[in-house]
Amino acid sequence: MAWFWIATTIPVVLLALGGLLGGLWAVAALVYMSGLIHVMDRLVQGAAAKTGDDGEFPSGMRLSLVLGLAHFPLMVIAVLALAGVTGISLGAKICCFLAFGLFFGQVSNANAHELIHKPARFARRLGMWVYISLLFGHHTSAHPKVHHIWVATEKDPNSPKAGEHFYHFWPRAWIGSFKAGWQAETAMRKRAGNRRSLLHPYVIYVGGALLCLAVAARLAGLSGVVAYVALASYGSMQLLLSDYVQHYGLHRQMRENGKPEPVGPEHSWNAPQLYTSALMLNAPRHSDHHMVPTRDYPALQLDKTTMPILPRSLPLMAILALWPRQWRRVMDPRVEKLRVAKLRASQQ
Repeated sequence: MAWFWIATTIPVVLLALGGLLGGLWAVAALVYMSGLIHVMDRLVQGAAAKTGDDGEFPSGMRLSLVLGLAHFPLMVIAVLALAGVTGISLGAKICCFLAFGLFFGQVSNANAHELIHKPARFARRLGMWVYISLLFGHHTSAHPKVHHIWVATEKDPNSPKAGEHFYHFWPRAWIGSFKAGWQAETAMRKRAGNRRSLLHPYVIYVGGALLCLAVAARLAGLSGVVAYVALASYGSMQLLLSDYVQHYGLHRQMRENGKPEPVGPEHSWNAPQLYTSALMLNAPRHSDHHMVPTRDYPALQLDKTTMPILPRSLPLMAILALWPRQWRRVMDPRVEKLRVAKLRASQQ
């Protein structure tokens, strides 16, 4: 667990100091989130999570709760800093916007994802409110009730098709997941009848988002609202980039009964880099998560012989996805190679 604590808590401190004091602290926060983590990927080798003496992986719940609770004061500091309340310079504001946005997109999103998969109610509620604060609350419903069921099929709005560029994917995924999550929750409520709460989860998602905007306005007026929306959009866009990169071009076969084949190691792209994996709570070990969604992040496995591997770390591949022509040049041959290998295996 040490690498997870080191990778994720250092930026919490740097961001807080950068937002409040500006100067070199803001620069340090940006350097850490945009450059140092990739240097650390090269310097540090091995597995991001190692078994203890008893052969068991440690629980990651404590760190998840710390990061989940820290997210909200960091969001307040970020809004105050960008709105000019803390008095930092323009250069520091630019550094803070980029650094805070990267943190919310890569750490807060990854942690909220972990929390909504937990059995404990408080953890799930905390993850939900992190997503709500990023104006992406519907992901709390759409992710487990749609994405995990239909991943790598036509019925999952968050699974990109081969050849589909990101700028076509993201509005389709955002709108599609909002609708699909709503439909899944509504269907569940109808099946449950009177056993379900009268309050639809989407009322909480939308109402919570409005509440967050009201708080931003109360803290820093219109400038606070603009800063808040910009940060939340930046953070949620990185979640969509992660979905795009981790499922690009992969496909599950539909059976005669109308259901897809079971999710396997070949249905997600993975990345083995230690430090960025630790920063993102092993989110790049995506195949194992889809095969066992309840598995705690320190215990996620990576098998390079059966799981598709990205040529670079997940954050770097997300940057590449913003350049569609180069993205397809790098990824389409890999997708085709996997398709041919799967076809040959099915014919044997």
